[in-house]
Amino acid sequence: MPKLKFIEPIYTYQIDFVGHVNNIIYIQWLENARIKLIEAMGLTITQIAKEDEILPVITSTEIHYKKPFFLSDKVHIEAWVSEMFHISAYFKFRFLNDKGEVCSTAKQKVLFIDKSTMGPSRKITKYKENFEKFLIPDSN
Repeated sequence: MPKLKFIEPIYTYQIDFVGHVNNIIYIQWLENARIKLIEAMGLTITQIAKEDEILPVITSTEIHYKKPFFLSDKVHIEAWVSEMFHISAYFKFRFLNDKGEVCSTAKQKVLFIDKSTMGPSRKITKYKENFEKFLIPDSN
């Protein structure tokens, strides 16, 4: 299965006093990647939230930093689904520099809740095939 791949530029306001990209920017890149990944699946956040009343909620974020990014770099981002359950999914990400070196990796757990009950919802299984387009299970 494919990974979603795209490039993000680095802007001056993303640089911290140490001279590299501030750690909080990775959270923004994760948000951009999740939205782009859902769109690549043929879905939209509006469709899921308004039409199906499913709210995707991030319950955990794990980021591992290996090498910094600097102002002159471009960030090559890869995103995919590593696990899909009835009410949740794990999204994984890699951030690479122009040399193809992995600078950081990330993992997020997304819980899908019902807008009316605010409890976990199995409604997302309706889109199982959409998620499977980008499903790359972890090999242990």
